[in-house]
Amino acid sequence: MIDYRSDTFTIPTPAMLDAMVKADVGDDVFGEDPSVNKLEALAADMFGMEAGLFCPSGTMTNQIGIKCHTEPGDEVICDQLSHVYIYEGGGIAVNSLSSVKPVIGTRGLITAELVEEAINPEDIHKPRTSIVCLENTANRGGGSCYDFTEIQRIKEVCKKNQLALHLDGARLFNALIAKNETPKQYGETFDSISICLSKGLGVPVGSVLLGKKDFIKKGRRVRKYLGGGMRQAGFLAAAGIYALENHINRLAEDHEQARTIAKTLEKKDFVGEILPVETNILIFEVKGNLTPEAFADKMKEQGILVMAISKTQVRMVLHLDISKEMVEKTIAVINQLKSS
Repeated sequence: MIDYRSDTFTIPTPAMLDAMVKADVGDDVFGEDPSVNKLEALAADMFGMEAGLFCPSGTMTNQIGIKCHTEPGDEVICDQLSHVYIYEGGGIAVNSLSSVKPVIGTRGLITAELVEEAINPEDIHKPRTSIVCLENTANRGGGSCYDFTEIQRIKEVCKKNQLALHLDGARLFNALIAKNETPKQYGETFDSISICLSKGLGVPVGSVLLGKKDFIKKGRRVRKYLGGGMRQAGFLAAAGIYALENHINRLAEDHEQARTIAKTLEKKDFVGEILPVETNILIFEVKGNLTPEAFADKMKEQGILVMAISKTQVRMVLHLDISKEMVEKTIAVINQLKSS
């Protein structure tokens, strides 16, 4: 099968597997896994931040970050389409005992003005606004990217109002490549950053939370009681090290292939709005007699997996396991499809 359902379906390359097999390992709960320690230090140094914390998932790194920035009864500002809000199982309520104020941005991206309007006044009747969470790239926005100047404007609002600024950077490296930005720009701006290794970078498991040393020390305790303390996790960390050293620049190939498929879809009468393709995610409307589910079924019959994400939309995600030949086959199949 050619699998476009998500970039989480990647499997390790032979070179990554070799790095995993040869990893030096220890017990990470004791802080004695050399490969985990190396990964955390590598990621922190890349972003110019003090420390890192290796976790099983991006959901866990996001939830730990929010927990460490909040007190029970606080409120979190984020876009209404944010992963931390709609795809993390109500974790903010469960783990942080905090409420969420979702704001209506554009393709998952919010502005400094929207943040300022959403901050609660000092009033005992209202929850205390304590943190702003951004997502870059924005999954439900079709892999949309922030303009970094807007992030800086949001940071100024946060500083003025003494709010923490957290980044769900599940696909941050895609944004860095698309926008020609650097990790250190983000490390200088955010109080905490969650980066996923298990999406476009091709690692089987794992994310890293970045922040100041005291923040990460607190996060390590939260990780433990959430059940995220792993033992010989160095076999996974070795894959993360390999990915950070070898798989970042190649993300541009995924972006180009997503645009190539979009150009084919533009010509089909059963395709409506296609969200602007900035990175590796392609979200488009299916209309007429063909529903998203029917489109997905027809593609599956030809050995191609895509995801219907709403009553009107389909999502396709490019990643390192999708070759040029697979894209060519996909285009040929799409060209043969008709609305009835």
